Amino acid sequence: MSTVNLAEVEAHLETLLDRVAAGDTVTITRHGRAVARLTAVRSEPRKPVDLDALRATTMGMPAQAEGAAEFVRAMRDGARY
Repeated sequence: MSTVNLAEVEAHLETLLDRVAAGDTVTITRHGRAVARLTAVRSEPRKPVDLDALRATTMGMPAQAEGAAEFVRAMRDGARY
């Protein structure tokens, strides 16, 4: 874990973010006191899209009577601020 002051963060943010992405944790200090900690975000892998389920859902939807442009225009014109 590294500790850097606010002036260093302002001058070297991109480098610090690269270090964090690589697994390092960075503590940011202001006037010698810790105020924040940068850590990498742990993202969960995305689930694959089930194309058959998506097709089945969209095929079961009724066709719209008007196009998207007309629908948005009607919403906009009907709800004047």
